[in-house]
Amino acid sequence: MGGLTRVDSATMARWLEGSAVAMREQRDYLTQLDAAIGDADHGTNMDRGFASVVTKLEELDDSTPPGKLLVAAGSTLVSTVGGASGPLWGTALRRAGRSIGDGESFDGAALATALEAALDGVVKLGAARPGDKTMVDALEPAVRALRERVDGGASAADALVAAREAAEDGMHATVPLQASKGRASYLGERSIGHQDPGATSTVFILRALEQAVRERP
Repeated sequence: MGGLTRVDSATMARWLEGSAVAMREQRDYLTQLDAAIGDADHGTNMDRGFASVVTKLEELDDSTPPGKLLVAAGSTLVSTVGGASGPLWGTALRRAGRSIGDGESFDGAALATALEAALDGVVKLGAARPGDKTMVDALEPAVRALRERVDGGASAADALVAAREAAEDGMHATVPLQASKGRASYLGERSIGHQDPGATSTVFILRALEQAVRERP
C-alpha cells in the first residue's frame, strides 16, 4: 500500500542536502525579501546554516538513524545561524528527530507526527501564530494538510504534495498581512505588501522534503 512508504536516513539526508541547494540558489532572493522588512540577512543565514548541516552529515556514520540525523542537523543550525531562523529551524529539526526516535525507518504517519512536533517547537519558541506574518503561516497549513492526507490513506509522497501546496498558499497569504512578530513588526503598516522571507524559505525546505521522499529508491 502507498500509505506504508518507509522513510530512512538516506531520504532525510537527501532532504537536508536538497534544502542546502535551495538555500544556496535562493540566497539572494531571500535576502531581497528580508531587505524589505527585516535585516537583509535571511538568505545568507539560511545558506550558511544548511551548508554547515551538509558538512555535519558527512561526519556522521552511515548507520546513524534518521531521528538522530535530524537532531544533529538541528543542533548544527542552532550553533551556526544568526538571527531567528537558526534557533527556529534548529528547534524544529531537533523536535522532529526526537519524535522519530531511534528506528531505522518510519512511515508517513510518523512523519506527520514529527512535523507536528517541529511546528509545536517553532510556535513555542517564536510565540507566533498563523496570521502573524512568519514561517508559521507556511508551516502550519502544511503540517495540517500532511496529517489530513496521511490519515486519509495517502502515501507520504502524495501527502507531501498537498503539504507543499498548502505551504505555498500560506506563503502568498503573508503578502497583505501586517507583521506582528519579529523584526518586521517594527515597521507596522509598512510591512504590508511584502512576502515574508521565513515563510518563503519554509516552502523551499518543504519542496526539498517532497522531492527527497518522492525520489526514494
